[in-house]
Formats: sequence, C-alpha cells, structure tokens
Amino acid sequence: MFKSQTQKSLSLTLIGALLYALLAAPAFAAPLTPEAKEAARVAKIKSSITELGTGTDATIKIKLRDKTKLAGYVSEAGVDSFTITDAKTGAATEVPYPNVVQAKGKNLSTGAAIAIGIGIGVGATFLTLYLLFLALED
Repeated sequence: MFKSQTQKSLSLTLIGALLYALLAAPAFAAPLTPEAKEAARVAKIKSSITELGTGTDATIKIKLRDKTKLAGYVSEAGVDSFTITDAKTGAATEVPYPNVVQAKGKNLSTGAAIAIGIGIGVGATFLTLYLLFLALED
C-alpha cells in the first residue's frame, strides 16, 4: 500500500513538472529587444530563401515593407540580398533581406514540418505519461 501511494505521488509530481516545463517555463523567458527580433526575422527569411535555392524551379512570391509584391524565381542569393527574376518579362529585381515582410515559395514548408514534429512529440509524451499513470495505479 505504501509503495503504491509513493509511486502515485511521484508520478503526479513528475507529470506536474513536465507540464510546467512544457507550458509555463517558456513564458518566463527574457523578452527580446526589437533589434534582436528584427535580426531573427531577417535570419529566418534568409534561411528560407537559401533553402529554396536558385533557378527557374525556385519560384517565390514576396511582399516588401513598402507593400510592393513581387513574384518570379530566385535567380541569385547573396549575403545581404537576393534577386528575383520575373518569369514572364525577365526583369530582375535585387531585394535586400530586411525589406521582405513575407515570402512564400514552394519549398518553404519547413515550419509546418517542425510544427507537426513538435505536435507528435507532445502527444507521445502525454500518452507515455498517461500509460505510466495507469500502470502505477494498479
């Protein structure tokens, strides 16, 4: 009886600690400065453009800070900027990474894959904890 009660208490404490680590702890993280947020945003866009690659298969649609929209393919990707070439007219436009507000390309699905992976991991964790709780309950 005593061992079973101790196991239940320990498993409930473990479940509580894991829930705190998953849900509450990130809320207490230090807030980022505006400069750090901007740098992270630019790095994410640059990473997405780099992952997309260059060439006629690397089609992309972007929205700039001045609300201009461009569509075409990435013909060149540099350190500070990239070049979008309009497939119809052949006009090339050099775009600095910080000017991009939104980018949509056919290979920009990494975020979705990460979100699905996190969801599966959280679900598996809860399932494991539930099964552990049931096993200790007996």
